[in-house]
Amino acid sequence: MPPKKKAAPAPQPPIEITPPATGLGFLSSALNAPVSPSEAALRPLSFADFAGQPKSVERLQVMVGAAKRRGEALNHVLLSGPPGLGKTTLAFILGAELGRNVRVTSGPVLEKASDLAGLLTNLEEGDILFIDEIHRTPKTVEEYLYSAMEDFRLDIMIDQGPNARSVRLSLPRFTLIGATTRAGLLTAPLRSRFTLQTRLDYYDTDTLCGIVTRSCKLLEVPIEPSGAREIAARSRGTPRIANNLIHFVRDYAQERANGRITKPVAAAALELLEIDARGLDEMDKRVLRIMADNYRGGPVGIGTIAIAVGEEAETLEEVHEPFLIQEGYIQRTPQGRALTAKGYEAIGQLPPSGTQATLL
Repeated sequence: MPPKKKAAPAPQPPIEITPPATGLGFLSSALNAPVSPSEAALRPLSFADFAGQPKSVERLQVMVGAAKRRGEALNHVLLSGPPGLGKTTLAFILGAELGRNVRVTSGPVLEKASDLAGLLTNLEEGDILFIDEIHRTPKTVEEYLYSAMEDFRLDIMIDQGPNARSVRLSLPRFTLIGATTRAGLLTAPLRSRFTLQTRLDYYDTDTLCGIVTRSCKLLEVPIEPSGAREIAARSRGTPRIANNLIHFVRDYAQERANGRITKPVAAAALELLEIDARGLDEMDKRVLRIMADNYRGGPVGIGTIAIAVGEEAETLEEVHEPFLIQEGYIQRTPQGRALTAKGYEAIGQLPPSGTQATLL
């Protein structure tokens, strides 16, 4: 018999190499990308190592101490604030302080009630369930959370039609930690079931400078205090951005300097990323220029701005807008977003006379 011909190997899809994001895409990619192993290695493991957010940390320490004293599970906690400020890190710190496991998921992943049931029934007494972007949990799934959080039980409907029946599952006493970048989108019934609701704010430069120094020490990167301050000042008050900038500045220092991060080296590296001394990137400036040139400073809707700059409205609202509002470059009005005098200054323009921007 003639030998059988070997089947030709199936064609492999081409490997796509994604270049490192710079300029327009760096900040949004840094804040929206999954946490890398290198970033996770820089996370503090205890309250003592966590820098900043003193009010939120103190509230959590009080709750942890009381829960350990009573020997009970921690009460449910809601953490809100812009991305990259440490919500996930605090969840893992709570798990470490309590000696409990932390299970991580996100709101969009919980598509069906069975997804939630699978997570909850696998928890042990006192474990922590961390739901990131909890405001994006489907409403049909969210309703099952109410009884799970209050009564630690889950009523699941099995089958359909005349054969449908309800099965009640008893759950261990667990702790739900919800994280959201848009607390206003949470429904009132869900929000009211959290014992503590605390917001994380942007970090000041001094605190970020300490975070940069600590991260460089862990990465064994030589850095001068002036270099650390330069990175901190351009990090938009966000530790995640600071840690991402460190990796690029380190590469720049090794490639174009002597490997040591100084102020001039850090400044040159960040200018290459198109991040200026205020922490504004090219997308921020594009938003400000569009508002100034096309709409005379506003007010203009966020959807219109998103189409004009070629970015998703959700990305603008969650990544760019909070910093621009807090730093006073734009303001929100009932009619839309309006450019302030500081916003005009950031793009090298003067506000039109007689407009609202001159009064801010």
